[in-house]
Amino acid sequence: MNSIDKLQGLRFRQIHLDFHTAEMIPGIGEQFDAEEFAETLQKAGVDSITCFARCHHGYIYYQNTKFPAKHPNLSCDLLTEQIKACHKRGIRVPIYVTVGWDEYMAKRHPEWLQRDDQGKPIWAGPFKDGWKFLCYNTEYIDYVVAQTEEVLDVYGSECDGLFFDICLQMPCCCYKCIADMQAKGLKPENVADRTAFSREVMNNFKARMTAAIRAKNSECTIFYNAGHVGAGMRDSLGNYSHLELESLPSGGWGYEHFPTTARYARKLGFEFLGMTGKFHKSWADFGGFKNHAALQYECFLSMALGGKVSVGDQLHPNGKINQATYELVGSVFNEMAIKEPWCVGAEWLTEIAVLSPEAVDGGRRYELTQSAMGANRILTEAQAQFDFVDYDMDLSRYKLLICPDLIRMNEREAGVIDAYVAAGGKLLLTGESGLAMESCESHLKCLPATVKGTAPFSPNYLKVEPLIGQGVYDTEHIMYDGGLELQQIEGTQVLAAVWNPYFNRNWEHFSSHAQTPAEKPAGYPGAVASGNVAMIGYPVFSMYRQHGNRFYKQLVHNIIELLAPKSDWLLRSNLPTSADITLNRQPDEDRYVLHLLHYPHTRKCEAIDVIEDVLPLYDVQIEVKLPAGYDCVTTAPEGVAVPAERCGDYLRISLPKMLGHQMLSISRK
Repeated sequence: MNSIDKLQGLRFRQIHLDFHTAEMIPGIGEQFDAEEFAETLQKAGVDSITCFARCHHGYIYYQNTKFPAKHPNLSCDLLTEQIKACHKRGIRVPIYVTVGWDEYMAKRHPEWLQRDDQGKPIWAGPFKDGWKFLCYNTEYIDYVVAQTEEVLDVYGSECDGLFFDICLQMPCCCYKCIADMQAKGLKPENVADRTAFSREVMNNFKARMTAAIRAKNSECTIFYNAGHVGAGMRDSLGNYSHLELESLPSGGWGYEHFPTTARYARKLGFEFLGMTGKFHKSWADFGGFKNHAALQYECFLSMALGGKVSVGDQLHPNGKINQATYELVGSVFNEMAIKEPWCVGAEWLTEIAVLSPEAVDGGRRYELTQSAMGANRILTEAQAQFDFVDYDMDLSRYKLLICPDLIRMNEREAGVIDAYVAAGGKLLLTGESGLAMESCESHLKCLPATVKGTAPFSPNYLKVEPLIGQGVYDTEHIMYDGGLELQQIEGTQVLAAVWNPYFNRNWEHFSSHAQTPAEKPAGYPGAVASGNVAMIGYPVFSMYRQHGNRFYKQLVHNIIELLAPKSDWLLRSNLPTSADITLNRQPDEDRYVLHLLHYPHTRKCEAIDVIEDVLPLYDVQIEVKLPAGYDCVTTAPEGVAVPAERCGDYLRISLPKMLGHQMLSISRK
């Protein structure tokens, strides 16, 4: 074994070094200088870097291979030299192997391509430049396993880890998949059967590959990347050593994807990396550089949420490392190195749970929903400390459970929720949440209203009762997306009433430029409560994500206040909604750590949000619910004392100024 640690913990500061290089580019690696490469990484504070064995073009980047797919223009033993130079400096080098995309094999074996229900190859982009998906149920996987085994043989104990990419099996209709589905009694023409089979194929691949790896290397890390980590991975997690959350905010994921995903992934019992990129846009954005402030925010947010960091880069085909990139990366990674002592072994403290919409229907959804991202934004802006959860996690530790918009339930799942409420938990249901899988009935015993069906008018209006009227104008508020027609159960309390417009707008009858104005009460509620349970008959989390109407957020905040008053929350502060605040605990250090971040996002172009300016905040007041005796507050890592006074269960902290990311260490005197 070399000096590089294996399964003893992920490093904090990783680079994911893409190297997808077409065969028409000459001189591959001809300007690669191993010493310059490793020295540049070391100066930038990099402690781990994923380097390529085989890329999406299908080419191999080490010389000692028996396979014909070695890049025809490779001028050096690139991967071998990268590993040796980095290991000399104590830098880990996980090895990248493409799976789902391999142009070399796709051209030579079209029978190995995934195909849609029309028999056409499944492409990842437009015909002129799209990658083609290879099927995980064909002999292609024999090649993938054999080439991976060769990597393990060539590098032995020098193989620190394996990163498998594009681990995506669509509901495939290639000849092999059709035949195998029929043999199992499945119907290839049925989308549900094809989807279930594709999931089985992917899980079989992961199990086979992990077994092959462990037969040769018991210590290297293993990760299978599909661009997202969610509840759909639950049944294959035994094949992973850790998680990497690919989430480039400017690359299509957006700024809500990572924190929403991280708040679920961290509950799965694995260390995780938050993976962003150095690019202004997305992968392979040569010459595009992320703003320094944006890279700070993305890296520091991952640390605040309990993760470590991976930053994506792409090496030039000539192999020469880009110094400007590592000036940028180093400016943040070297800051991270100073902050890490306040993040090692940290546990996040939370009190609210959001049931992940991906957990619905046995975890068959494999994408973030608007409702999940809307919930993340609404709760972050409320400064709530929260997790995303599924039915198999312990719900009893949370004072409030939120089921956002799409959480339809079978009998077993409804039983889990009823048991949570019966034990004293508070529950907020919105939209379709709580209904049975394919009807407006419900298996829940605690539901505070029944559902007649879809509301007859859309859009319609909502007028709240004074009980939840804080910060809300006393009038009818537009509900842009259709809701449900609720029927109040005797003994429940109406929190808001629906108002109908004069008519639904269409080509035959319309008035003015947008929705028809409100005419009169609809005669049924839009939000009700009973005991520990409240129900809003609209998909308000999706609506906030899509429309940004402050009323939707305030409606949720006010109903949460009714169920779980903020006077008893872990945190209260005067921070603006553009700030993030999280509370962690380091048991080994016997201290708490507050992470405050303020990096406002702005829309400076059509497609992406940009972080450029770091705006200071002054006279920040924070109240933290902490055990008695934890009254000593200092800035970290600076160690400057911060004024604080004990007010019963809370410690009141007064921070004169904060800029960007500020950690506060709270310990005993």
